[in-house]
Amino acid sequence: MKPIIFISLLFFSLFTFGQSNYKITYSKSSNGKLIENQDDVFVFSNEKQSIITSKSVVNNKSIFPFEQTLITKSNYFQIANLNSSKIITTKDSLSIDKQTFELLDETKKILGYNCKKAKTVINSNTIELWYTNDLKIKGAPSLLGQKLGLVLETIRNGNFVVSATKVERVKQFPVLKIDETKISDLLTYKDLLWKSRFTTISIFKNEIINFSDASKSNDSILRFANGTIILKKVKIPEIAKGSQVFIDVTEQSNGDAYDRTGSVFMIPMDKKTSFLNGLQNGIKSLPVYDNGNGKQYQGIVDNENYEPLIELMRFFTPFGIKQYNNLQLKDKIWEEQVYYRQDISELTSALNNREIYIGTFIGNYDKGGHKVSVNITIHKEEENAVAKSATVIPLFNSTNVMEMAGQEYGTLFNSEKGLVVNFTLNKELKNAKLRYISTGHGGWENGDEFVPKKNTIYLDDKEVFHFTPWREDCGSYRLYNPASGNFPNGLSSSDYSRSNWCPGMITNPIYIDLGDLKAGNHTFQIKIPQGANEGTSFSSWNVSGVLIGE
Repeated sequence: MKPIIFISLLFFSLFTFGQSNYKITYSKSSNGKLIENQDDVFVFSNEKQSIITSKSVVNNKSIFPFEQTLITKSNYFQIANLNSSKIITTKDSLSIDKQTFELLDETKKILGYNCKKAKTVINSNTIELWYTNDLKIKGAPSLLGQKLGLVLETIRNGNFVVSATKVERVKQFPVLKIDETKISDLLTYKDLLWKSRFTTISIFKNEIINFSDASKSNDSILRFANGTIILKKVKIPEIAKGSQVFIDVTEQSNGDAYDRTGSVFMIPMDKKTSFLNGLQNGIKSLPVYDNGNGKQYQGIVDNENYEPLIELMRFFTPFGIKQYNNLQLKDKIWEEQVYYRQDISELTSALNNREIYIGTFIGNYDKGGHKVSVNITIHKEEENAVAKSATVIPLFNSTNVMEMAGQEYGTLFNSEKGLVVNFTLNKELKNAKLRYISTGHGGWENGDEFVPKKNTIYLDDKEVFHFTPWREDCGSYRLYNPASGNFPNGLSSSDYSRSNWCPGMITNPIYIDLGDLKAGNHTFQIKIPQGANEGTSFSSWNVSGVLIGE
């Protein structure tokens, strides 16, 4: 990443006669080793004030955002350049005076100066400070210890050290211009600074996902399947190599009291037919998978002319959060919303610098439905960060997100054949992995929701992995589930273990190592011993698979 050159807030004034100005340079080390490629801390100090800045800022080579601190006898100011045009400032007159230290008898010399030792504990971290009064000035590489003297060394938990490497007298002293009419409170300052460190792409904001003939599309949000699917075209910017990419979903009930399957997905558009055709033209426009059990499964497997949905996140709504918080139980304070967040960095190449359709589905038959917000955040790493997988190939997705428009449930595993998908690699795929999500459904005592079932994955007719997807921690999410039914045995419905999901949680993908796959034709097969129907009740499995590699 190239440094961003800017007109700095920091400039120098000639020193005042009779006043000694000092510049102290600090470096950082961890576990006894100097941290490589670090940006040295610079502290400028005299009898009246102290400024904390850095080498890159002074040399106009810092990247945004960056901070500087001015400490005077009565206040301190933190100044942050968020970008080339936006600067924020906060002011505090109390917190430095509230610092407490244990003053110890130990002494030592640092750079020829006599130093004393002080110790404090902050957030369970033990901090030791070595400071000198030889120079008759005060300062430190952070806000901590500003009133002790000149802090020349700070040691956190015995293994992280910030130590002075040079103390020099200078003729010039930096001046920070501060407009005190534009001071932010500390919490707002910290929030703006934090958010400036990453890119946020808002996909949906407080959108309703419900079942209603009145659910209509508008200029920005498309609605399908009677409002149970919302879809938006989104421009994803260029993502720097090695960046971390996250997706988050916030959900509340807007009327629906039940636990429901939710999915955030993107629509691949690289082949002749896409899932968008099914949304716009009806389920019959999607290719059909037939495994011989007498049913037809629309749009669930890859073929020469079609790619299935890439599932970004599988989540499950709790029983009636927010809308049913009036259902009181003693000593239970219900949560107001569910916040789901997941790392999707391995899918970066499918998102990077593209205009794509991203959608969210919640299966429900309620007119009020659910209220959701969805964001993608991009967090830049260092220049030498390792790139994520460069190839993303969607292979299958049996989650029937068009459930309310006639898409068949994932009941295909009642056949010995199960799910079979054939695919072709045009070139070798190194370090290949299958990103696999699996959840079992069938909400009665003998349904696969409540009965553990082994999933077996075959590649080119050889078993490569098997596991039994199961969650036993559902009771941990009780406070998200005010409308969950309570049973005579003292358990609530949301407490019960399930086939890899709980009401109010994400189902995380698993990653199946496949080694290097040669160019040519390959076949995946998924087998699950799906339970038999009972009356009108049936079991189904929502499985999605994306091949990733280099």
